[in-house]
Amino acid sequence: MADRPRQYWLLKSEPEAFSWDQQARNGVEPWTGVRNALAARHLRAMRQGDRAFFYHSNTGREIVGVVEVVREAYPDPTDPTGRWVAVDVRTVGPLPKPVPLAAIKAEPRLAGLALARQPRLSVMPVSPEHWQILARMGGWEEGG
Repeated sequence: MADRPRQYWLLKSEPEAFSWDQQARNGVEPWTGVRNALAARHLRAMRQGDRAFFYHSNTGREIVGVVEVVREAYPDPTDPTGRWVAVDVRTVGPLPKPVPLAAIKAEPRLAGLALARQPRLSVMPVSPEHWQILARMGGWEEGG
């Protein structure tokens, strides 16, 4: 729906399994392997044109880039049960300055961010207000 406002998300990946460099090199990549019911619900809610921060978990623990949803939820090809879904995301660009988790937790305006409340969740919504704060912290200029 063209008049639907863009929604924002955060996608977490362990860089040892799939890194920002791989995402940037590949351009468009399926976001597969999500096996948590709430995270999968978030994938199902994503729409083409939504933006997401790419977050390195475990190693690095920082937001490193921005991707855009280019294909909405479909059956995850890595799931033999057919229960889980994936989305395809396109690289938009790296953050000029990665935003570490410590800086996120230190910013009082981000206290309600799911990353601070549910640190193990791999796919989470980000409010437009939180998106703007995080984008500024990372030196990201939103375009398009």
